[in-house]
Amino acid sequence: MTADWSKIEALPAAKLTDLFAADSERLSKLSLDVAGIHFDWSKTHLTTDMVSAFEEMAKAQDLSGKRQAMFAGEIVNVTEGRAVEHTAERGEGKHESVAIAQASHSRMRTLIDAIEADALGPVRHILHVGIGGSALGPQLLVDSLGRDDKRYDVGIVANVDGVALEDVFERFDPAATLLVVASKTFTTTETLMNAEAVLQWMNEHNVEDPYGRVIALTAAPEKAMEWGVDETRILPFAESVGGRYSLWSTIGFPAAIALGWDRFEELLEGAAEMDRHFRLAALHENAPALAAFADLYYTQIRHAETRATFAYDERLRLLPSYLQQLEMESNGKSVTADGQPLGRPSAAITWGGVGTEAQHAVFQLLHQGTHLVPVEFVASIEPGDTLPEEHHKALLLNAFAQGAALMAGKQVEDPARSYSGDRPSSTLLLDDLDARTLGALIAFYEHRVFVNGVLLGINSFDQFGVELGKEMAKAAEKGGQTFDPSTDDLIKRAFG
Repeated sequence: MTADWSKIEALPAAKLTDLFAADSERLSKLSLDVAGIHFDWSKTHLTTDMVSAFEEMAKAQDLSGKRQAMFAGEIVNVTEGRAVEHTAERGEGKHESVAIAQASHSRMRTLIDAIEADALGPVRHILHVGIGGSALGPQLLVDSLGRDDKRYDVGIVANVDGVALEDVFERFDPAATLLVVASKTFTTTETLMNAEAVLQWMNEHNVEDPYGRVIALTAAPEKAMEWGVDETRILPFAESVGGRYSLWSTIGFPAAIALGWDRFEELLEGAAEMDRHFRLAALHENAPALAAFADLYYTQIRHAETRATFAYDERLRLLPSYLQQLEMESNGKSVTADGQPLGRPSAAITWGGVGTEAQHAVFQLLHQGTHLVPVEFVASIEPGDTLPEEHHKALLLNAFAQGAALMAGKQVEDPARSYSGDRPSSTLLLDDLDARTLGALIAFYEHRVFVNGVLLGINSFDQFGVELGKEMAKAAEKGGQTFDPSTDDLIKRAFG
């Protein structure tokens, strides 16, 4: 069903400063606290009337029913005929699916215990090869939470460019390296090519039984066994868990072994807390829903083509990259779930960076450029460093001041020094960046994507758009395939 946007389109547009002046309770109405995270949308153009209109749209689009269907393990990925059960990995879902997920986690923990007991020989390094969500998810976890107290050196490689692997080879001892191969289908070309290169590296350094040092993370265990992985070293996960939603499953193995099982469980618990909030809270008090309402207002009504996330915390430097895949692969669609033309903008282009570094690179455009770019600031009250408190105070004050400046602007006689203001931003302020809060944060983004997809009428859980270029690359590799004159010329120049 196509959503009716007329009521939202008819709402008057007021400046942010006027919205604050007109409503002394605006901050309390548009902010809330969930799972150790403070959410503030008061510096967006959301209003009570707009939120009510979005709630009506959500009812017409059966958001509640689709949300219930997802948690119940029903088929919501309609184009592929699959359930969507990443929430079951953190204990929120159909009982049978939760039980399967818990069994997989138990198997993973048993294997980790064996590795820690040197059952696979000495292990100091974990070399994880995957691509997409099977690399970005674990990489975000390890980089965010494991900077000071990783128990193993972890290298995560996605790029088929050999430079990426050789960078790890220079740092790791092949005799003390465990190869982790993450592929849902265990047919991913780039991942298997990288895995074979790692095995060759081990062979060249006379590592005894390289295949005995391989762990497979997959939804196709039979394929992993065909490739040569011992059955006891295969950690399966459910077919209903999508790649960009898979870090909660056995795909999270490198984080679980490097950070410790307790912290992996805390990650799951934080995500489950956000799951319960999303499932039970009324939409006008629901963090993922309110965030999606703001997203949709700017893409559909104000025609903003991009949305920027800036992490004012070095530990979250990979968050913008993680969100790029989560949001654009999920909602970058041009047809509805029933195959009809979408007829309106889909997901915004997600981008961002790390503050305060980004302030001296891209904030010029945000403050004075011609593009409307909704900005999201993410920060932590507790610092991740042990330097004098002035460092962290300066970091947070920069984040808060940027949001204030985007909204207020500044008018002076010199046009080059004037700021128009009325530029929207939201803030996510974490009590602390620990495993529980990070789990809640990532789950928040997942559910935000879901709400956006439902209100747009699209299926957020397929990703056919990634296939065509890969198919053409395979055809080119086999030879005898002709393309357009430009592509044929590039191939000839590169390979003769």
